[in-house]
Amino acid sequence: MEFRNIHLLMLCIIAFFAMAGGAILAPVLPEMVEPLQTTSHEIGLLMSVYTISTAIFTLVIGHFIDRVNRKKILVPCLMIYGLMGLVSYFISDLQSLLILRFIQGIGVAGMMSPAMLIIGDAYKGLESVHAMSKVSMAIAIGSISAPLIGGGLSIWGWNYPFLFYALSLPFAFVVMTFLPETRVQKKNSDHKGIFDVLTALKELQIIYTVFLSFAIFFLLYSLVIYMPFMLKDVYGYTAKEAGLILAFQGITVILMASRVKILASKHSMIKVITAGFALVGLAIISISFAHSIVTVLLLLLLFGAGFGLARTAIDAQIIQISPSDSRGGVLSIHNAMKYVGQSLSPIVLGIVLLHFNLDTVFMASGSFGLLVALMTYLLKKRFDSSGDITVKDTGISLSDSSSIEPLDEVV
Repeated sequence: MEFRNIHLLMLCIIAFFAMAGGAILAPVLPEMVEPLQTTSHEIGLLMSVYTISTAIFTLVIGHFIDRVNRKKILVPCLMIYGLMGLVSYFISDLQSLLILRFIQGIGVAGMMSPAMLIIGDAYKGLESVHAMSKVSMAIAIGSISAPLIGGGLSIWGWNYPFLFYALSLPFAFVVMTFLPETRVQKKNSDHKGIFDVLTALKELQIIYTVFLSFAIFFLLYSLVIYMPFMLKDVYGYTAKEAGLILAFQGITVILMASRVKILASKHSMIKVITAGFALVGLAIISISFAHSIVTVLLLLLLFGAGFGLARTAIDAQIIQISPSDSRGGVLSIHNAMKYVGQSLSPIVLGIVLLHFNLDTVFMASGSFGLLVALMTYLLKKRFDSSGDITVKDTGISLSDSSSIEPLDEVV
């Protein structure tokens, strides 16, 4: 079966579901405290157990992802994602919800990595960058719309946002029926699971790209978590208003993610990533000097532009430079590091806030972004020498040219 645009759309929907998994509940958490008879501190565990589970099982799935068909992971995980959400609608105690959210994290763990792996199977060179930019746009749309969807559904009741997850149940059957299986069956292949991945991680280009995945999400959550505090303390905005302002950066995420293909055709991928981190770092540092809401909104647009460039280019790069035999495992670790970055950001920056203030938090986070930009620029020659050259329309710019299969063999 030929891989068509409709199949790429399915991957974008999968990415949307994965992104919305956490964001859909974020604005509703305060309204859950009373009906679940808990505290505002404990209700946050609904988010924590979800991300922790996702990080752990992303690595577990990464051990065998290269040895099984893509849809054998995707379809069951979509079912787990939707079923756990549907059951949660009928639950009214926190302990049971925490268990269901932990299991739901397993479903999310098996959604993003296979989707990215399919892109690596079906697209090469510049087209893989184009496909990854579409997925990044879907994720950005999810980050904007999911809180609005969750808030809208909560009008009928605190548990109604859980019904959103059930949409993945019929979609799982669509994926099972219509999405082509892209894994190339290889005879006498000797996969060692995570051990093959650890061998691949010895390559500087791969391990550094995985670090970049951690870094960009560390920076994202420094903004997502601490910007609402600034908006409340300085401008008196409510949580709902702060959520709308934070969603503002999604506009430029979408716009810049769609431009990565064009930029990648003219410059090396590593230059695009460097520019992205530079914009993100500059935007976060400048927030500590902002004195008007208009300035804050402009800086959020700048942040979104940098994040859209960096995140899309990082994901496209890891697909290109990963060895074909262990690409799924590398992608799993790559995606797990995103959740590690999300988890460590409030811990590290929370220590900074404990001893200093919010301005120092933004200064520290932004400085880290600029430092990563500088490190990435200094490593540019290492990436260039390994094959990360300007991506041409011929589609051949992988670090391991021997891993390239013709598209008609893949699909």
